[in-house]
Amino acid sequence: MSRAFQASLPLARHGVDRDHATRSDPAALEALWASAEARVLLLHRGRALAASGANPVGWDGFGTAPEVTVRPVIALTEPSLLPDALRSAEGDSAPVRLYLGRVTSGSAELPAGSPLFALALDDLLAESYPEPAEWLDLRMVAADLDDVGAGVFTEALAMANWHATHRFCPRCGSSTTIEAGGWVRRCTKENVELFPRTDAAVIVGIVDADDRLLLGSNALWENNRFSLLAGFVEPGESLESAAVREIGEESGVVIDDPEYVGSQPWPFPASLMVGFMARVSPDHAAELRPDGDEILELRWFTREEIADPRSDVLLPGRSSIARAIVERWFGGPLPERERA
Repeated sequence: MSRAFQASLPLARHGVDRDHATRSDPAALEALWASAEARVLLLHRGRALAASGANPVGWDGFGTAPEVTVRPVIALTEPSLLPDALRSAEGDSAPVRLYLGRVTSGSAELPAGSPLFALALDDLLAESYPEPAEWLDLRMVAADLDDVGAGVFTEALAMANWHATHRFCPRCGSSTTIEAGGWVRRCTKENVELFPRTDAAVIVGIVDADDRLLLGSNALWENNRFSLLAGFVEPGESLESAAVREIGEESGVVIDDPEYVGSQPWPFPASLMVGFMARVSPDHAAELRPDGDEILELRWFTREEIADPRSDVLLPGRSSIARAIVERWFGGPLPERERA
């Protein structure tokens, strides 16, 4: 694995020590929450509150770039400055509070060691926030956030998504309670601990004997959007076996010895994207057979075709590992299309 490649993945950055030891100490968590150094990230419907006055315009690399793009900044607020409705909410109406850890790469505004929390707000609590409030989509802004911003947004979103789907025990259906700073839910009937889960998925950059890159168009996308082939790892399967199987199922192409290149979380809702590069097996014809279900079209691309300014092909967004793998093959940043 190339360290430079891994460092280029927007959602693989962190800048935060997750401080596992403090999670199990309720008194320590309350003291951190009450401290002047504490900061909290607010989430609503998968989006994070933007810093006041930042007025960012996100762009994920698809289609035409906006006329004005300002570096986005997420709001990290002192808990004591939150609206009264957020601080006074109790019981079922109280937002889920997550302890994210401590800042490692500090700044003048956010010193190293500052404790970070997140609150996941429902619609009613989000409406209580003073206007104007702007909420950021991680996919749109990830590549432009700093390390701390990208790390805490990714961590908080993944955890909030898990809490939203695990209010009840998957074993018996009973309600669950939150413990360990939001990192554990406990079944109120069976007293078992439930921990967050991550779904592993493989994504593969495939090249043929002519060093062309294989891209596919998903049934859920626009006709001219193409990306790498990917799929979830099945139970009892290694990452490498999943890569070979998924590529065969979706394209009919047989690959040999997929090579691991890097990974990054993809909290939409709870994936870890594990990236590989692979070549078409010389013992098999590189005949393309889209599965017709997920993949409707497959094409081999040369670097010249990718670089052609006249092309209307939409490539993966800047926040994705797919784009980083394509750029690894391309040899540098992908060209931005001219504005319409």
